[in-house]
Amino acid sequence: MGTTQLDTVQEPKYWHLKTVLSEALDSEFAVGEILPNERDLAARFGVARATLRQALEQLELEGRLQRRRGVGTTVAPPRMGVPVDRSGHSWPGAPGDAWQPADAAAVDGGSVPAAVAEPLGVGAGDTVHIVRRTRVDNGQPVAAELLYVPAESVPGLAAAAATGPGARARAVLQELQRLELDGEERAVELGSARAEDAKQLDRLPGAPVLVVTTRYVTGGRTTAVSVSTYRADTCRLTFGDRDDVAVLTG
Repeated sequence: MGTTQLDTVQEPKYWHLKTVLSEALDSEFAVGEILPNERDLAARFGVARATLRQALEQLELEGRLQRRRGVGTTVAPPRMGVPVDRSGHSWPGAPGDAWQPADAAAVDGGSVPAAVAEPLGVGAGDTVHIVRRTRVDNGQPVAAELLYVPAESVPGLAAAAATGPGARARAVLQELQRLELDGEERAVELGSARAEDAKQLDRLPGAPVLVVTTRYVTGGRTTAVSVSTYRADTCRLTFGDRDDVAVLTG
């Protein structure tokens, strides 16, 4: 086979540095240990700080490093399995659900993100309930979720409208259990933590996250949409032969 254009492309300097750093993490650093500052690391490996930052960002994306406010960059711990989804379909808030409802609010459909409003078929003038939920594993926040439920999906919620945010969140979830769920459709993509998500997940704004969007279908139409944000530095979504999903988290 002849030489292709890609064969002549040199490996980026930061990518080679990432490999060298990864070997150093295995041989010289313990889990949880704080790395030297960028100036010292750049001097040690004879690279510019911009190149070093690119390599560190890639290692963070791969789950080898963690950056924490007020702490610095540390070596990430090994990952362990935590189930995200059970076999079979169920509504959020069903028995065995690992998520905890935090609060809920009713907003105008015009303020809902377009990627959510379109499948829900909502727009300005429509009321949408947004339930905020969190997930903690081994005392560590691993995911945050926004569940969007149009008011027409939970018509029996009117009596709970005047209650507090926590009670409203539980009321929305309870109303969803009354519906017969036909199925769920999921999409997974890599994203960057928004300021609000970063605060909940103890991450820095812009840190890599895994975004799982789930569309819940009832009677042939989308009844609710959830957007779950997982820490990409400690979570890895795996798909098996069964109808389930697992997340590995450290």
